[in-house]
Amino acid sequence: MRIGILGCARIAKPALIDAAREVSRIEVVAVASRDGERSGAFAREHGIPLAFGDYESLIASPEVDAIYNPLPNSLHAEWSIRAMEAGKPVLCEKPLASNAAEARRMADAARALGQPLVEAFHYRYHPLAIFVAETLWSGRLGRLSRIDAGFAVPGALVPRDDIRFQRSLAGGAMMDVGAYCINLLRLVAGEEPTVEAAKPTVVAPDIDGAMLARVGFPSGAAGSLECSLIAPDFRAWLTVEGERGRLDVVNPFIAHMGHSLVLEADGERIERRFDSTATYVFQARAFAAAILDVGPVLTDAADGVANMAAIDAIYGAAGLSPRG
Repeated sequence: MRIGILGCARIAKPALIDAAREVSRIEVVAVASRDGERSGAFAREHGIPLAFGDYESLIASPEVDAIYNPLPNSLHAEWSIRAMEAGKPVLCEKPLASNAAEARRMADAARALGQPLVEAFHYRYHPLAIFVAETLWSGRLGRLSRIDAGFAVPGALVPRDDIRFQRSLAGGAMMDVGAYCINLLRLVAGEEPTVEAAKPTVVAPDIDGAMLARVGFPSGAAGSLECSLIAPDFRAWLTVEGERGRLDVVNPFIAHMGHSLVLEADGERIERRFDSTATYVFQARAFAAAILDVGPVLTDAADGVANMAAIDAIYGAAGLSPRG
């Protein structure tokens, strides 16, 4: 499967270009930018055969079978829909859209056009996340009482002129690391949350550099998330408490950069570490299987819509407007 990349985002290298070298069923064949010189330089740097000076030409190219969309959040809906209209399945970076209404339009287009639309929550395809989900869904901890997740990135790594702090590009911590946190809470609970409270750390007009949120689930479990793009250091975690025990995971989101899992249930303690292969490689394999084999998609458009609805609700509870 020949994949074309929209834009020259930094995430494209680890998320697809490097991953494709480990997955024989896919090949990155093209990149497009609104600046032809930039796409040409990007193509030469990464050994990509084709470079285009506009997104339309890449999408229309008969040399491209599928599209990877790592454009700014505000451009996910428009260009993913255009790609599907051209008959191309799409792997779209998270979050799926600027808001839930955009995500619903994308999901409706995917359904009407019969094209797969996959949200790039790469962590979901790693054995660590699969083990967590299957363990908790099996009832190993019994009825869950608390689910807490967090993802904090050092502020030194995110300049204040970064697109993640730009309102016009649908930026904000909740639209980046926070999207992972709410996705993981939803995965573990197996239910959709009700947002009870949220507190942002505002770093620019209507832009959250960090967010704290409290949620509840229909089963009675309480949840919280903490996300930040302005933290002093890196932290990522998941803690789950149930009537029969507890689960603690260090770094559930980028497991290949180091992780640990401790499960304590019914008096038994289990410590596990999983495959060190990059999460992006598992995602690339799954995307290829979804298209070439009509295989299952863990992060489909419907899941993306639900995740965006929760993000919108958190912004509302925080006194900030939804993006877009």
